[in-house]
Amino acid sequence: MPTGKSSKKQKKSPKENSLLINLLNMDFSSVLIDRRYRILRLFLWKERQFLQTIIIFFIIAGIFYPYPTVAMWLGFAFAGYSAIANDSIQTIGTFLASNFDKKWWVLWIYIGGIFLITMTVGWIIYDGDVSFQRLQSKGFDKAPESFNFLQVASPLVLLILTRLRMPVSTTFLLLSTFSATSTGIIGVAQKSLFGYLIAFVVSILVWLIFAKGINNLNKGKAHGVWTAIQWITSGLLWAVWLMQDAANIAVFLPRKLSVGEFLAFSLYIFLGLGLLLYFRGGKIQNIINEKSAVKDVRGATVIDFVYSMILIFFQNLSKVPMSTTWVFLGLLAGREIAINLSPKYTTVKKRKLGFVFRLVGRDALFALIGLVISVLMAIAVNRSIQEEIISLFR
Repeated sequence: MPTGKSSKKQKKSPKENSLLINLLNMDFSSVLIDRRYRILRLFLWKERQFLQTIIIFFIIAGIFYPYPTVAMWLGFAFAGYSAIANDSIQTIGTFLASNFDKKWWVLWIYIGGIFLITMTVGWIIYDGDVSFQRLQSKGFDKAPESFNFLQVASPLVLLILTRLRMPVSTTFLLLSTFSATSTGIIGVAQKSLFGYLIAFVVSILVWLIFAKGINNLNKGKAHGVWTAIQWITSGLLWAVWLMQDAANIAVFLPRKLSVGEFLAFSLYIFLGLGLLLYFRGGKIQNIINEKSAVKDVRGATVIDFVYSMILIFFQNLSKVPMSTTWVFLGLLAGREIAINLSPKYTTVKKRKLGFVFRLVGRDALFALIGLVISVLMAIAVNRSIQEEIISLFR
């Protein structure tokens, strides 16, 4: 008898044939749709309290937007918390990541105190203007006398995107609905894009040129003096950021605040910061936590210092508002690429470049989605912008 494998094909059992037929007849598209439906249902269940609150706020905005005085403070209240919550990743995100072992109220006193000092100084120097003259640029210089529903509700849209961990631009989403002309939006977009490119290039150069020195900083246990240095650097960054982005919150209010209005403005944001720090930045803080070596106080200090220098540069460049979110994403993107390109970083766990570029691309995509949503909302709100667009097709 032959010892090799039999040339005859083995017959499949009826059970195997039945399984094969079921697989061939299966509608895989329905399986994928069902999976997506389950994910959506799970998200809606987990976020049901948040979504119920947002729906109530949308209803409140719909009721009160026709009344200018109420709408002004209502929009400010929505914007105050949503802007700080979304932009926390840029300024105090690394501060939170590297001080996770500190009491939340200690961080609140420090960050909140800097906020109060910065806003008070700006209010005094600029005669009641807490935006540091960012709202004096063309298209934003006049305080709104009436409000559209989307203007009051735009901070709620920002809250939803923040909940989805999207690092969208607060500047675009909040300011674009108040721009009187498309020129204002274009100016903000141009400066923001320039800011992303500058931050991207600068961060690559810094983390490549000083790779050996930055790598040596992260060796061993950090000396206690680093905590003091990082708190000073984070404080500087926070103050500079406020000079840029306070305009996003103050856009709802008069361009010159009275004593009472200023107290309401500053105390509300101060309390909002306390809530934010109590929750350690919320879900969007993961944008920071997933980046390389940000929980080490020394790495966080370098990030904060470079970022603050870039913002100081743009602070003196022009008074046109800009998206600090785009600048920060450019900074993180360049840093992440440089760290994973240079062989000198031995204290950081390297990642595959494909993963790094997907990480960078995802953040940029979310920022772009935020820009598109902002532009669409601005078009829907402003009749003058609608007329400008229509005239282009005539």
